[in-house]
Amino acid sequence: MGSSNGREKRATGQVEVLPSGSIRVRVYAGIDPVTKKRHYLDETVPAGPNAEKLAEKLKIKFLNQVHEKRNPRTKATVNQLLDRYFAEADLEFNTADTYRGYAEKHIRPLLGDQKVGSLDAGVMKSLYVELRRCREHCKKTRALIDHRTPRDHECDDRCRPHQCRGLAPSTVRQIHFILHGALREAIVWNWVATNPIATATPPPAPKSNPRPPSPKQAARIVNEAFKDPDWGTLVWLTMVTGQRRGELCGIRWAHVDLDVATLHLEKAIGQRGAKKWEKDTKAHQDRWITLDPGTIELLREHQSRCESRAAALGLELSEDAYVFSLSPDGSTHLVPDSVSQRYSKLAERLKIKTTIHKLRHYSATELIAGGVDIRTVAGRLGHGGGGTTTLRAYTAFVSLADQRAAGSLATRMPPRPSTATPPTALPDFTPTSPYEVVAAALRVQIASGELRAGLPLPPIKQIAAAHGTSASTAQRAVKLLAEWGLVEVMSGRRTTVRYAHAMAEPAPIPAADRETISSPSTRPLELEVRQLGHSISRFRADADPESHPALRALLVGAIRRNGGTLEAISDYELVVRQIGSAEPLIIFVATN
Repeated sequence: MGSSNGREKRATGQVEVLPSGSIRVRVYAGIDPVTKKRHYLDETVPAGPNAEKLAEKLKIKFLNQVHEKRNPRTKATVNQLLDRYFAEADLEFNTADTYRGYAEKHIRPLLGDQKVGSLDAGVMKSLYVELRRCREHCKKTRALIDHRTPRDHECDDRCRPHQCRGLAPSTVRQIHFILHGALREAIVWNWVATNPIATATPPPAPKSNPRPPSPKQAARIVNEAFKDPDWGTLVWLTMVTGQRRGELCGIRWAHVDLDVATLHLEKAIGQRGAKKWEKDTKAHQDRWITLDPGTIELLREHQSRCESRAAALGLELSEDAYVFSLSPDGSTHLVPDSVSQRYSKLAERLKIKTTIHKLRHYSATELIAGGVDIRTVAGRLGHGGGGTTTLRAYTAFVSLADQRAAGSLATRMPPRPSTATPPTALPDFTPTSPYEVVAAALRVQIASGELRAGLPLPPIKQIAAAHGTSASTAQRAVKLLAEWGLVEVMSGRRTTVRYAHAMAEPAPIPAADRETISSPSTRPLELEVRQLGHSISRFRADADPESHPALRALLVGAIRRNGGTLEAISDYELVVRQIGSAEPLIIFVATN
């Protein structure tokens, strides 16, 4: 097995029998790039009847690793790996500070003294288990206290007996990627030949679950925020553009072109504790966002207020002034944490569980619901990957928009040939109740082909709005159509028009109800609801702009959707415009 003194030459590895009977195997593996000394692969095989065979196999394993250049090339530890990685990595300040915190708290205490070459998927699996068990990595050997603060203090009832709480899967994933990135650099430094944890599998990424405020909640938030016009403008702009809070704080007047109606985002404000600095946007790319006329009007008013405050103190508002600032001349930016805190207090007063970041989700989901394509939404939000991130984050909302798109496309398709045999004619019908009036009107539309066979019936809310009735009345009307066999109602799917009967015309509809039925003047309109001069809702609907009952029904529905009451209906007005036009056709005001 070896020479008389128990050694073999270094070229073929060294096998040494120790006084205890154990066998030590050593194979020369070059110069350690860290210590600049000779580096050996070594391991000791315990004494036993099979020790010699095991030692020989181990020597062959080490030699193969050296010859194939798969061996660890240094005895450097994980601590040394992290020291060099953080010293050389080009990381954004916030990211670097977060990574260092994770390393000090979770990596160094558990793996810091371990050799880089000994890391593998099994070691990483054990690390994941420990991280998910307890974030304090307690030994369960003595009673611990979870103190209310790490600073010196006198304990009170807020300092409680320790309870193990694991890290979130997303945090465990970040710790995995810190080590994975450091070991990838170690290959470049010639510390290792391959990434030893490349086959390790961290916990899966949690599914995205954006929870934007509902339109009703959004209206309440805007109304509360506009008690301070400057703060209201900030909240409104966040809803419209979906900016991150740092980007919002970093906007200067030079970035806003009120004449062209665009907002240029190129900088953001970073914050880590008391430290604040100006930086690039998260994706390190400029983007231009088009603004709607209402938002431009708000920004003009905000600019006028800022200029007036500056002039009152003999100052001037420069182009480099921040759009949102506590300084009269706009020379200082808002602090991101302060913006979040103020918004949280606003939401708390309204008893709405949300954060300012959820306004970003609100902007995205409203755009998707409005039929805007994913690439455009991603561009406005500043998502990279051509919309991959956006699609992953808002899958559920994209699915809903796709369903609406299918219905929209169906209305533009040519009528399909009818293969069904029409049933016998329906009897004459004289409507008396409100729901019968609505059903009669829909029956006429089906008979005339205006509502085509095989296509979805308009939604209940749209029917109710078009006829100036409640949703329950519209539902009863649809149920009557189903009894006549004119529509097919299926659970979980849109109600569909079956076919046009060879039916007698229903009796004339009373004049009092005639106005609520779609007329030749009905056309697509763009509608804006304002409360005491502030815009709270925008939507589109098919209606006759000359029909006051129809406009009142649309206004009432919008007020209810936004959490308002009809007792204050005189505070609201409905601005009616042709689609694509800025000039109103009519401004409708209702009274109690």
